[in-house]
Amino acid sequence: MKQELLHVLAGNSFAMGDGQGDMEVDPYAPIGLWSFDTRFVSRWVLTVGGQRLHALSRDELASFETRFVLVPGTASHYVDADVSVIRHRSLDDSFNERITVLNHSAEPADLTVRMEIGSDFADTAEILRPAPRRPEVTVDPVRRQLRLCYQRERFTRETLVTSTEPVEIDQHGMTFRIRVAPNGEWQNDLHVAMIIRGASGRDLRSSLESHRHHVRTDMREDLARWFDHAPQLVAHRDSLESAYTQALTDLAALRYMPLSYSERVPVGGLPWAMSLYGRDAMITCLQTLPFTPELTPATLHLLALLQGGQLDDYHDEEPGKILSELRYGEAAAFGEQPTVLYYGAADTTPLFVVLLDEYQRWTGDTDLVRELRHPARMALDWIDAYGDLCGDGYLRYQSRNSVNGVANQTWRNSPDAVVDRHGREPAFPRATCELQGYAYDAKLRGARLAREIWGDPAYADRLEAEAARLRERFNRDFWLPDRGYYAFALTPDGEPVDALTSNLGHLLFTGIVEPERADALAAHLCGPELFSGWGVRTYAAGQRPYNPVGAHLGAVWPWDNAIIAAGLRRYGHDTEAARIAAGIFAVAETLGGSVPEVVAGYSREVTKYPVQLPAAGRPQSWASGALLMLLATMLGLRPCDDNLLVDPQIPEGYGRIELLDVPGRWGRADCYGRERPADRRRSRRTARGAEPYQRSGTAR
Repeated sequence: MKQELLHVLAGNSFAMGDGQGDMEVDPYAPIGLWSFDTRFVSRWVLTVGGQRLHALSRDELASFETRFVLVPGTASHYVDADVSVIRHRSLDDSFNERITVLNHSAEPADLTVRMEIGSDFADTAEILRPAPRRPEVTVDPVRRQLRLCYQRERFTRETLVTSTEPVEIDQHGMTFRIRVAPNGEWQNDLHVAMIIRGASGRDLRSSLESHRHHVRTDMREDLARWFDHAPQLVAHRDSLESAYTQALTDLAALRYMPLSYSERVPVGGLPWAMSLYGRDAMITCLQTLPFTPELTPATLHLLALLQGGQLDDYHDEEPGKILSELRYGEAAAFGEQPTVLYYGAADTTPLFVVLLDEYQRWTGDTDLVRELRHPARMALDWIDAYGDLCGDGYLRYQSRNSVNGVANQTWRNSPDAVVDRHGREPAFPRATCELQGYAYDAKLRGARLAREIWGDPAYADRLEAEAARLRERFNRDFWLPDRGYYAFALTPDGEPVDALTSNLGHLLFTGIVEPERADALAAHLCGPELFSGWGVRTYAAGQRPYNPVGAHLGAVWPWDNAIIAAGLRRYGHDTEAARIAAGIFAVAETLGGSVPEVVAGYSREVTKYPVQLPAAGRPQSWASGALLMLLATMLGLRPCDDNLLVDPQIPEGYGRIELLDVPGRWGRADCYGRERPADRRRSRRTARGAEPYQRSGTAR
């Protein structure tokens, strides 16, 4: 049985190892110490007297700090039961491991403590088959340092390991020959600096205060401030409070500061997406606006700074296009992959405008909207100038990079994700339905910003007219009357791709759906083909390509479900939205800890337990953010000028919920919601067409 992997995490740096704290290369997992897409330590193995250690216990003190209590030998036979070892591990921009050896006997103990150390400087992109590298290893016994350096032209990465105690050093690690007094202890700190050098030869990251002070003081205080600024949740259901606390903790841990940028933005998540992904970051910001709105300005500023400005086929770059992915690894630096700045996404650009508008609605920050007027207008121009690849008014995608570009440039980006109900792939360029919803939403939001903040009513009129035409065209061409839902996509010839997918919920979220069709969509989304009991599947059961463990062909994504639930509430389907929220919170409650990025689409009646997919990230920013968005949807939170409007629809079994100190343009407001008795829950038909969110929160 493969043992559990444990990690410490800070920003985009993480260390992953086994239950004893050791790190050894595994072709199927990113074990080691990683930062900025490079593995700085691939071997980190502790022995005492030549024996590996066995874990008695471990304490996960914080996302960035953990402790292992160990004894030498195997689980069934301890080499010396009078000796125990504590490994205290912490991480910020550097890595520190304090090793404490305890002698529990009345006699002195003479021991040899050894740390095997190595690095292959692998790139995140090649974890399955790391390329052979020959790092230069330098031993410096005077400074008690072991330096490993890899250089390729101007690309330089260094690992510098320093000991605080006298040590014998060789090219493969450090050896300590120690005597521990009776009932005494020996202690040593191993400090690992991860150095990134540019052409000038200097470390590109600013020097910080000492690691220990930073972890114990600065990072703890930062986490406390993060929680202090976020609303306080008081819930009848304890598991809801636990899930909320875990989500906030994960979001705090998944903030990083890119090179040459002074503010923190969300990374995608552990372990495969520890960098900036435009889509993930913006969705996370949308999800967390009622809770941690401070994430959004830094994200929008950075994406505006990196906005496409030219035609570049290899990087799928176009003027006005918003970034898909930013990487710092060797493959990106040398153009072996286009990810150093990659723009292969069709949804990021309209989402930029959606986020900018939604942020202003919540915070009232018109200065940022004025500052980002030009990037926002470039994004809106891109939709028609470069996104309309067939000239039929629909936003489509087709990679300019025919070598290694991403084929499916939506959130469903796996190669087989876009197929009809029989498994046939449509030709490129593809117009998926949710892209049309995002484009429609962006145009309407851009019109509001133009009219109310930019002072350009003519531009606002134009955008509104374009949105109206898009909505009319979409509801004519995408609707499948014989099936009662919208097509998954259109081919270049305008033929519908007839698969039933969770994208229907995105259409509700954007408002492009005609009201009289919302009932049918809600019935599909909560019907047995799409709803598993844990959440809405990406792809409905009963269709030939359906696969409950296929990431985009039947699995359940929390972030997808958060969007769906919000869309259902927008159209008055409150009961269905509450049912979806309860399903996702049940995943978090049952699994415990961080909610995974994706779980299998097996029916809840079959598995009784949510099945996390092997490749699922955990923690993941937009999965953690999904819990916050679902909580806001349950309470029916919506900004309206300087008021926070509240219209709760609490799932059965959740009792009373209080969300205190919700930040926004109103200052701070308290929100309350209580589960309605069964005979007072609103029916779907009664709710349809009604204007939701009628009651205001208590502002202070």
